[in-house]
Amino acid sequence: MNNDVDNSDIFYSSDSVRSARPLKHVQYAIFDGPVPLESGGRLEQVRVAYETYGELNQARDNAILICHALSGDSHVAAHDSDDDPGWWDIAVGPGKSIDTDKYFVVCPNILGGCRGTTGPNSLNPTTGKPYGPDFPKITIGDMVEVQRLLIDYLGIDRLCGVIGGSMGGMLVLEWAIRYPERVGSSIAIATCPRLTSQGLAFDVIGRNAITSSPDFNGGWYYDQEQGPVDGMFLPATPVRGLAIARMIGHITYLSREAMREKFGADRYQPRQVDSEFEKDTSVASYLAHQGDKFVERFDANSYIVITRAMDGFDIGEGENLVASLAPARCRFLLVSFTSDWLFPADQSRSIVNALLASNKSVSYCNVTSPCGHDAFLLPDQLEIYGGLISGFLSHTDEHGETDLEPESDAQGKLDDPDTSIFHGKRIDYDFLESLIVSESSGPSPSVLDLGCGDGRMLLRLKRRGWRRLLGVEIDQNRVLACVKRGIDCIHADLNEGLHWLGDKQFDFVLLSRTLQAVYDVNRVIGEMLRVGRRCIVSFPNFAYKPLRKILAEQGRAPVSAGLLRYKWYDTPNIRFLSIADFEDYCKDRGAKVHRLIALNTETHSEVKDNPNLNADLAIFVISK
Repeated sequence: MNNDVDNSDIFYSSDSVRSARPLKHVQYAIFDGPVPLESGGRLEQVRVAYETYGELNQARDNAILICHALSGDSHVAAHDSDDDPGWWDIAVGPGKSIDTDKYFVVCPNILGGCRGTTGPNSLNPTTGKPYGPDFPKITIGDMVEVQRLLIDYLGIDRLCGVIGGSMGGMLVLEWAIRYPERVGSSIAIATCPRLTSQGLAFDVIGRNAITSSPDFNGGWYYDQEQGPVDGMFLPATPVRGLAIARMIGHITYLSREAMREKFGADRYQPRQVDSEFEKDTSVASYLAHQGDKFVERFDANSYIVITRAMDGFDIGEGENLVASLAPARCRFLLVSFTSDWLFPADQSRSIVNALLASNKSVSYCNVTSPCGHDAFLLPDQLEIYGGLISGFLSHTDEHGETDLEPESDAQGKLDDPDTSIFHGKRIDYDFLESLIVSESSGPSPSVLDLGCGDGRMLLRLKRRGWRRLLGVEIDQNRVLACVKRGIDCIHADLNEGLHWLGDKQFDFVLLSRTLQAVYDVNRVIGEMLRVGRRCIVSFPNFAYKPLRKILAEQGRAPVSAGLLRYKWYDTPNIRFLSIADFEDYCKDRGAKVHRLIALNTETHSEVKDNPNLNADLAIFVISK
């Protein structure tokens, strides 16, 4: 096996490891029909090509189903050193993000595909000829039904997880909706509840490129003389239109940044390729290479059938999307990429928002990447998105619940090594936890932590057995840390508001030592008061005597460890408020102050005497 791919070459892409070579470890399951389809049609028989990795445990509860994208197949990863690399080798295997030492991984070729599962190039048992353009219309739901037949066949009652990107993410969502009792967790990457009109348009162009190509011949281009090979008919000649469709696809999979990086420096220096397509610039030779390579392993009729199924997938938007996702009972992880304009981040956020509206368990991260839609197939951001996958899976048991004690914190070592707001230790966590417990009216209140960092505060509450806990964090590395701790976390900017959460949706909303870094204070506090029944705000008190003394006697902005470790010119602390300032703010905004706890974090004591001057940290409990 050779996994060494030169990603500096312009030909490098997510297709670089794929080929038309026979699959050495493919298995087949045959289901006699009739198999009904959502369109009203049916298939007399369905064969499913699939590959498995790892071992199914005795409880049969460690199975993960991987759903491939449009041009994928069952060969998600290499099985051994003599096997060809798979399309997701970087993520699937022993010790990798989807660890085959822990999980039994199943990856089937989808219904309508052309790599072993029944599709247009398969033998029609009724006619003895290839289905070709007579293959019936199928949907994403039909694909899931066939996958369900396979999972039944393998004797798996409940999947530990279902994972997929792009079209695979559509299948993930359909599984969660259609079979909520059979899915423990869902990981949907770079996907959508329905294609954008722009996405639909590119599919239309691709299909028209295929059907208008002279060698398409109405879809009857199979080599009748050669006959079927392993139950599939091979194209008589490469279909030029399919190559053009793939060229169009590759443009949509890349971002503007990725294309500039790949082609900008030598745009007029084409690579030598044996192709009939234009190749007089670097981008032209790249597209010609990708188009010609694609027709070696893919079937034009399958391309038409599958893209039509993608186009028809629509679980709604707004309230309709909330209703569509309502049956789901599993935990969710949604991942998008900043430069993906084919499946843009706002589509993943719409799914996240709909899940939150029904109080579903969900985490989300919009991973910073210049790679475009193909980012989830490339190694560039694997540390983040792969870490999210592995971290999320590690906290999902057979019931879809999160482990109460993450391995990394098994000894309870949650405290930072420092000692105060000057030195960083979060002794305010003790007071915050006590406050929430004392103010709670029920046994398991819901808590939203804004600017939750790495999730340590929420982990404390989780260890009490509380389940409805959610963090919001702008730093993707801290989102990753939360997910690794089994804490639901949403990657978002507080300054943009919390419009995706309902009124009084949480019993408590925390803003812990974050207020001083907030740009839009009015919006953030206003949204807290709207979303939470009780709001708890803590912040360093900049009227604290030692702070003023540094400025007064040394004539310099205070600099120390902890929150004050920054220089004046690069500090995130843009608000220098005092306890008295915040009391006035609450009065002006009509917010009721229920409690004020003033702390001296250096002496670990509560301050009663003139807290505005003698306390370095304040904790307010407020409501509207």
